Amino acid sequence: MTQPKTRKPRRTYTDEFKNQLVQLYLNGKRKCDIVREYDISPSLLNKWIKQSSSTGSFKEKDNRSEEENELIQLRKKIKQLEMENDIFKASSADLRTKINVIKNNTHKYSVSAMCKVLNLSRSTYYYESKAKNKDESQLIADIVEIFRRSRNNYGTRKIKQELNKVGQKVSRRRIGRIMKQEGLVSNYTVAQFKPHTDKCNEAKIENIVNRQFDKQPHLNVVVSDLTYVRVGHHWHYLCVLVDLFNREIIGYSSGPNKDAELVKKAFSTVKINLSQIKIFHTDRGNEFKNKIIDEILDTFNIDRSLSMKGCPYDNAVAEATYKVIKTEFVNNRLFETEEQLGYEFADYVNWYNNHRIHSSLGYLSPVNYRENNLKKVV
Repeated sequence: MTQPKTRKPRRTYTDEFKNQLVQLYLNGKRKCDIVREYDISPSLLNKWIKQSSSTGSFKEKDNRSEEENELIQLRKKIKQLEMENDIFKASSADLRTKINVIKNNTHKYSVSAMCKVLNLSRSTYYYESKAKNKDESQLIADIVEIFRRSRNNYGTRKIKQELNKVGQKVSRRRIGRIMKQEGLVSNYTVAQFKPHTDKCNEAKIENIVNRQFDKQPHLNVVVSDLTYVRVGHHWHYLCVLVDLFNREIIGYSSGPNKDAELVKKAFSTVKINLSQIKIFHTDRGNEFKNKIIDEILDTFNIDRSLSMKGCPYDNAVAEATYKVIKTEFVNNRLFETEEQLGYEFADYVNWYNNHRIHSSLGYLSPVNYRENNLKKVV
């Protein structure tokens, strides 16, 4: 007897996620690679790219035609008439009857619309609805318990994930409101009662890696840094993303500016789903600690780790990688154009990953080391 096919669960995507995938495409990543790595349909990616270029919004309401908006308005009017017909008899009833009518019809109509028809304020309905108050009390208790179990470390994102595990769908905004109400401040957050203006190099972000560069699992920690190279009569810059597991360069970029866009371009060359990366470790340069990189890390749930100010030893692997790149690729070479630098750097990265042997890897190339060791794990 054949088993019935289980329906694939419906996936939802945030606007931040959609925007990051569009940015990967705009930074040169092929559509077929994005579709494969993030397991989405080509039509969906094309739709997001079109929305981004036309209206700049991923919300369906911002991308509808006039005819579609008119049809939606007509349907709303019909629904309103149906609702008024359904609950009109209760319009002159007492308060408790009105509350019960609204409760019994929430699966069909919005609370605000029914309150308007019954001439009842929404605040009164929510106040009188004991079930609502009970649910809120239970949610508060659950959030406090999760926070305490995390040893006061979890913020809204991780608490939301823990609630999801037990079937509770709660927004981060609501969780944040309850945490503020209950005085729950994560160890990763600067308490609001301590007024302090952070300068760039004084950010209160831990050095999670703490110089533990060896024996890291695959994609557990990716480190990065920038270095400079002469192109014609001007300075250009190189950026690489290095997996501590096998010292493989998983992302790279080159360009005339030492900024966040160069780092973003390096992320766009990574040939895996970025959500597989657990920690991103760098120094405290402005090119790494900014809104653009924050959005990438938040979208793909990557934790940030920063070196201590003025301490290159905290990012020693990235420093050592650039020393190798300087010696083997940059020194004693002339680059006439930005295009030449980009082409030859891509060729060097391919050689570095697939052919250059490393003593720390048992004299294997990074790719050979990865293939051999991941087979053992399987």
